[in-house]
Amino acid sequence: MSDYLKDVRHYDAAADEATVAKIVKHLGIALRNRDSSLVSCTDPEELKRVRTNWVEKKLGITDAAKADAVIESVCTAMKADNSKSRVTFYYLTAKGLGALGSL
Repeated sequence: MSDYLKDVRHYDAAADEATVAKIVKHLGIALRNRDSSLVSCTDPEELKRVRTNWVEKKLGITDAAKADAVIESVCTAMKADNSKSRVTFYYLTAKGLGALGSL
């Protein structure tokens, strides 16, 4: 858990540990596999899955254009990171959509 929190705090120093823990719990078994624990910003299908499974289903935000804009901004913010942690990516996406409180 501390590694996830440390990575999130690299992008948001004020990240709440409980919020990060909720994302880790939501992702569960997906975090055990290296490939599924990362997000690829160069794969359009991956980004579509983030929008569908995280933004729409979990966060309840159905504005696809807004979701895509935030996902793109997270990709830009994490550009220097070759291994984009799914926990950090989801946290920053939720934050960008103003949905951290709904977790």
